[in-house]
Amino acid sequence: MSLLRVLIVEDNRQLAENLFEFLGEEAYQLDHAADGLTALHLLATNAYDVIVLDVGLPGVDGLTLCRRLREDLKRETPVLFLTARDSIDDKALGFRAGADDYLVKPFNLRELEMRLQALTRRSRPSSGQVEAGGFIFNPGTLEVLNAQGKRAKLVGYHATILENLLRAHPNLVTYQALSQALWGIDEGDLSSLRTHVYSLRKLLAAEFGRGLIRTHHGRGYSFDPEWVD
Repeated sequence: MSLLRVLIVEDNRQLAENLFEFLGEEAYQLDHAADGLTALHLLATNAYDVIVLDVGLPGVDGLTLCRRLREDLKRETPVLFLTARDSIDDKALGFRAGADDYLVKPFNLRELEMRLQALTRRSRPSSGQVEAGGFIFNPGTLEVLNAQGKRAKLVGYHATILENLLRAHPNLVTYQALSQALWGIDEGDLSSLRTHVYSLRKLLAAEFGRGLIRTHHGRGYSFDPEWVD
């Protein structure tokens, strides 16, 4: 598995060293900038999987840096803000500047790592379109299309559920595997999962005339292009 490339923008030398020591070099390729201008140069010349960004930087502050990342460099790299400012207004400023997550100092290093992992998982696009049983799902547009040219636009959990079912076709996907895909845990709320599958079936039936998702009671679900109910 390739290393996650992380840029740490932090002017507190001790904190930066602690982050380097905790994250280590086995799972991460780490770069460091102690000020905003150095960070801008690194961001303009390198690609990163995630950025850990202090708000209170000398020179170009973190809010300005994040805005320039989004507006000037046109980068969608996930940004995790680090700051001692913990008010709702401060957090709102960070999110408006383009941040993806916000961690208030002092913080637990393990929590920071978990947030980094979550950000990189969400930012990775699914690999290519998925085709099964005469249906094609495009993870980029979140559209599902059949051989007759009919299409449906999916969002959120619906898209995740259908993509997983199509990738597994003709095999079933267990409740636990779908829970992991949706919520990151094996034992999620089964009632909520059933509700999402039910509403997805209704949407698919409205567009294609068939519900397409078969229930395997006590086990999970499968994609079935002939399934009506």
